[in-house]
Amino acid sequence: MVARKTSAWPLAQAYAALIVYASLYPFSGWRDQGIASFAFLASPWPRYWTGFDVAANVLGYAPLGFLLALSVLRRGHRPASETGVGRAVLLATAYGAALSLAMEALQTYLPARVPSNVDFGLNAAGAGLGAGLAGALEWAGAVDRWSRFRQRWFVEDARGALVLLALWPFALLFPAAVPLGLGQVLERVEAALGDWLADTPFLEWMPVRDVELQPLVPGVELLCVALGVLVPCLLAYSIMQTVGRRALIAALLVALGVGATALSAALSWGPVHAWAWLSLPVRLGLAVGLVLCAALLLLPRRWCAALGLVALLLHLVLLNQAPASAYFTHTLQAWEQGRFIRFHGLAQWLGWLWPYATLAYVLARVSRPHPAA
Repeated sequence: MVARKTSAWPLAQAYAALIVYASLYPFSGWRDQGIASFAFLASPWPRYWTGFDVAANVLGYAPLGFLLALSVLRRGHRPASETGVGRAVLLATAYGAALSLAMEALQTYLPARVPSNVDFGLNAAGAGLGAGLAGALEWAGAVDRWSRFRQRWFVEDARGALVLLALWPFALLFPAAVPLGLGQVLERVEAALGDWLADTPFLEWMPVRDVELQPLVPGVELLCVALGVLVPCLLAYSIMQTVGRRALIAALLVALGVGATALSAALSWGPVHAWAWLSLPVRLGLAVGLVLCAALLLLPRRWCAALGLVALLLHLVLLNQAPASAYFTHTLQAWEQGRFIRFHGLAQWLGWLWPYATLAYVLARVSRPHPAA
């Protein structure tokens, strides 16, 4: 009997990589401070802590434990027994605790970060909490029901698209210069390359812009928002067949996108400004995106993937022709240097890389010799 495929394992790998980045950010100033790597385990508990710190440490590792336990449970050849559920929960908790221990030990060599035995304990507890939730869902039969639901709603090879769609709302949490505009990296990449190549002859090899980047005009901003709505919907359409189910998924994705953007604004500027990003071009862009999604409900899956590829390329080209505003740069500094530093790497890399990972996935899907209709 063939082992069941699961989206949990690639999601767990991606999440673990993002935890490593968030734990070791800003990756500068590495040095031996004369302290043993695991000395923090015997250190006194910190005198000051906040509820935000506790929640961040627990909730930061809970998804990892959940995904790891689920991947162990769903990769088997037969339904998991009670012993198998317990084993999966223990393995996932141990892996999460080991990752946290390694990250705290490495922080000993980063002057900007402070290793903590409390953080380690809370991380391990979070991993155990997530793993326990996965085990409870498996024991209750909810995971089997999800598997049957997935088989009815999506094509057999939908795992990659489902992983990308699951990550999309989280990618939107990192502040974007244009709402739903992921992948605007050109300006930062150029600045980073300029810093790395400074005082070397290779600096002259870099292309130089003839004109300074100009802010997006309202019409282009409208188009970017519409494409930001259309791309994930077309990705979902490419693994679905039924029109009614496509319409339901499109509505859900748009609601998730708007909600994630509002949450990002609330985290960045405060709850009273959660909807400040809904300017006239953005509202019109959302409306145009919804109309396009409705108009393409009948499109065959292969055509959805091909059109999604074109839409994504156009989206990236338009976004990367515009600079980040000074106000947007100030918002990023609040994330990079403030209390959101724990989530900085997680959200930033998702926001940067999601469109390019989607581009590679859709390109591979379209280029298959004999794709499904």
